[in-house]
Amino acid sequence: MKKFFVLFLALSAVAFANGADGESMIKAYSVVAAGVGLGLAALGGAIGMGHTAAATIAGTARNPGLGGKLMTTMFIALAMIEAQVIYTLVIALIALYANPFLG
Repeated sequence: MKKFFVLFLALSAVAFANGADGESMIKAYSVVAAGVGLGLAALGGAIGMGHTAAATIAGTARNPGLGGKLMTTMFIALAMIEAQVIYTLVIALIALYANPFLG
């Protein structure tokens, strides 16, 4: 964990090395925030999808007759989980390309 934190600080130092004016700092912070936000959203989505798939497999193993219903419910749940990650991607793209903090 310490290595990741040091690497993150090193990369953020490179992002901030562009200059000290306000606009470039806002752009640099937006890039770092978009990267961290997308990473956390993808991590959360992957964990949620893993739990969903594990629960579906366990349910099908216990009662094979319900496999079709469980699979349908799983796909709906996976679509909802993935939608949250896509919403984060949209917010990150807005922060990068149509930054509302730049006047």
